[in-house]
Amino acid sequence: MARIVFADDGISFDGRTPDNAPIGGAETAFISLAEAFAARGHEVFVHNNCAARLTHKDVTWVPLDTSRADYGLPETADLYIANRGDKMIPLLPGARRRVFWIHNPANYILKWRYLLKIWRWKPVIVFSSAYHAASYPFWAPAGGRKIIPYGIDDLFRLAEPCQTPPSPRAVFTSNPLRSLDWLLDLWAERINPQAPQAELHVYSGPATYGAVGDAKAARMAPILDKARGLADKGVVLRTPVPRQDLINELKAARVLLYRGDTGETYCLAVGEAQAIGVPSVVQAIGCVGERIIDGETGFVAVDDAAFVDDALALLADDDLWTRQHQAALLQQRNWSWMKAAEKFEEILS
Repeated sequence: MARIVFADDGISFDGRTPDNAPIGGAETAFISLAEAFAARGHEVFVHNNCAARLTHKDVTWVPLDTSRADYGLPETADLYIANRGDKMIPLLPGARRRVFWIHNPANYILKWRYLLKIWRWKPVIVFSSAYHAASYPFWAPAGGRKIIPYGIDDLFRLAEPCQTPPSPRAVFTSNPLRSLDWLLDLWAERINPQAPQAELHVYSGPATYGAVGDAKAARMAPILDKARGLADKGVVLRTPVPRQDLINELKAARVLLYRGDTGETYCLAVGEAQAIGVPSVVQAIGCVGERIIDGETGFVAVDDAAFVDDALALLADDDLWTRQHQAALLQQRNWSWMKAAEKFEEILS
């Protein structure tokens, strides 16, 4: 059994958050990996901006002590995982192995305050996809580079799938700033006129992103207002929902529509939908093409016209939907957080 310590100085959350509120992909990944390590018998501590100390699913959550240079973290651990922020990298000076886990394209760490710490402490940098790893130049320092995709939560992997083709409902479950405006135009001008009975349910808003979402709410507002104004085109604006509720909403969906975004490095929204058996239509932007088996569990559309055609086909063709639904269940729900934790354990050895 190893002693594993995580540290994060971002938004406030803890292990109970996914059960009570919408939560972003990076925070979901952070919680899921910590809990997977605990389930595998390790002693796991998380130091972050949680409201109070607690133990949940055998993970101990401890608020950061910002009055101290070491933030109240211990001196050592078998494995130390610094999450996202450069201030976390030098903590636990006696850690046996050190990881820097990043969730956005690596251009944000190409700054002296990051590079000097990475050069000094030589953490293994963990990326979430091949697209993600390619964003960190060959010349930049690292104690190693490893691609470990996010796991898919058992809530999604083991959920009872839909048995019959759902009604023609499409869903969007990502950040409104990630091409929702583009999708709304495509839906209103090209998809709805050919499938007037179809609906596009948008689960999106600032609530998922905590204080970060609050800061971007002004930019999100006109896009969400646009969605609200397209009710006559079959667009239904929904609020983001906790993960257990999201499962039921995905099971009622025929297809997930998402263009992709260069700022995204894994895309849990697509990964989770695929695990439920929801075919997805994306474009080859950022990492999302890595989440789809093109032509089998969805489509990676080459342009807007292909995106429209693929969306219309999945909304209308029961045989196509059934084939892709079954392929997604067979091939896209095998990578769990337990398997991801095993890959992190390789760093210890």
